Amino acid sequence: MTSDRSGRHSPAGAAPAGDRPAAGTRRPPAARELTVFAGDAVVVHPLPPGGSVSIGRSADNDICINHASVSRRHAVLHLDPPMRIEDLGGPNAISVRASRADLARTLAEAAKTEDMRHVSGQAIEIAPGDCITLGSALIVVRLAEAAMGAPSADRGRPSAPGETGEVVVRDPAMQALYEQAYLAAPGRISVLLLGETGTGKEVLARAIHRRSSPARARGPFLGLNCAALSESLLESELFGHEKGAFTGALQAKPGLFEAADGGTVFLDEVGELPRSTQVKLLRVLEERQVLRVGGRVPRSIDVRFLSATHRDLEAEVARGAFREDLYFRLNGVTLTIPPLRERALDIAPLVELFAAKASKAFERQHVPAASAEALTLLERYPWPGNIRELRNVIERAVMLCTGDTLLPEHLPAKMRTGGAPLAPERAAPAASSGAPEPAAPRGAEASEKQRIIEALEKCVGNQTYAAKLLGISRRTLVSRIKEYDLPRPRKPRQAP
Repeated sequence: MTSDRSGRHSPAGAAPAGDRPAAGTRRPPAARELTVFAGDAVVVHPLPPGGSVSIGRSADNDICINHASVSRRHAVLHLDPPMRIEDLGGPNAISVRASRADLARTLAEAAKTEDMRHVSGQAIEIAPGDCITLGSALIVVRLAEAAMGAPSADRGRPSAPGETGEVVVRDPAMQALYEQAYLAAPGRISVLLLGETGTGKEVLARAIHRRSSPARARGPFLGLNCAALSESLLESELFGHEKGAFTGALQAKPGLFEAADGGTVFLDEVGELPRSTQVKLLRVLEERQVLRVGGRVPRSIDVRFLSATHRDLEAEVARGAFREDLYFRLNGVTLTIPPLRERALDIAPLVELFAAKASKAFERQHVPAASAEALTLLERYPWPGNIRELRNVIERAVMLCTGDTLLPEHLPAKMRTGGAPLAPERAAPAASSGAPEPAAPRGAEASEKQRIIEALEKCVGNQTYAAKLLGISRRTLVSRIKEYDLPRPRKPRQAP
């Protein structure tokens, strides 16, 4: 066996990975995934290397998009070269906008070109990074994260508390937090990370692992989300099992603690552990030994424990949901990560980083920069989903952007309207008499303007669908758009 630079093994006699393939040899296709933006939800689906996948609202599709605007069987994505998207003839036709600049055009020319194509009952060729509209859902084929390699900020140890994994830390409070983490990193003391969901607890855990003692830093870093598995599966994943320990245990399997021997274990959402598993984890922390499910002989391990939760563990202890002795064992050092809304200085570098990563995933040659107006909106938004939400917003903005600048129009409508909730929709009129609809009362102008912005956002600029969503005629919607001086879409999709 030989191994290439990434550590992957290839059969003996195979050409080294760095050698140029022989003439006529096809390289295996890069791993890709499909990212779906539907409302505020962002879901990533891995794609097979070839063949076809069906897409639609029905659960029997290969990729299910549970959104009312998506047909039960809406489209088929053909992955064999050349990649194509096929519309299956539903009421909402597919729209495709190329996001890649043609090599023969200048950037300025490319920025002015929408290149929107409408597909109904046929298949057209697409490329990774193209923005595809299904109803009011957006989808894009992109490189899988594993295919892009490690981010540049993750290569080697960070030289200062400014670069940690994929997060660039600029806020003084965050720099102080990372300095504390680095002081605790070289020892074997357990560290408990607290903070809201999406604040970057796993990124901080990886930074602590990299700053551990040299021997441990070279060891594995293995993480497990304690809330993602049932109690029986969780115990098997953590402690391992012996052959025949339960139905389906056809062979012995080491658990997470054994696999991480000499390295670090990261227990995410540790506050979700069942009480029975808490007892077994406490024993591992105290004795540094693990007993497999169905086993009789404990095995010694050398593991550093890092854990994280968004819960108030002291309150959980008080109500009897979490063991006090386990809490003290995990709580050797406690670090609380502030939410993103309290770290405005971090937003600009994070936007730059996520835009670069998204551009690479969408196979774009140029990385768009955020305009001053867009950056102001991003810094004012309260970010309930923290860094995870910011990453999703920037990926969506890069997908929608055809030029070299991220503008406010590429951001979700809730950010352009101050994050205010959408006003209740009016009931649709029973029938249209052809007479002009009355103008909105002046006191309701702000609310109606906001509702129109939201509706156009949900319908990807389609005025016909937006009017139906608002319960008004298209003519009235056009009139309101002019009255409120809203930008009109350049090429709205025709109503079916």
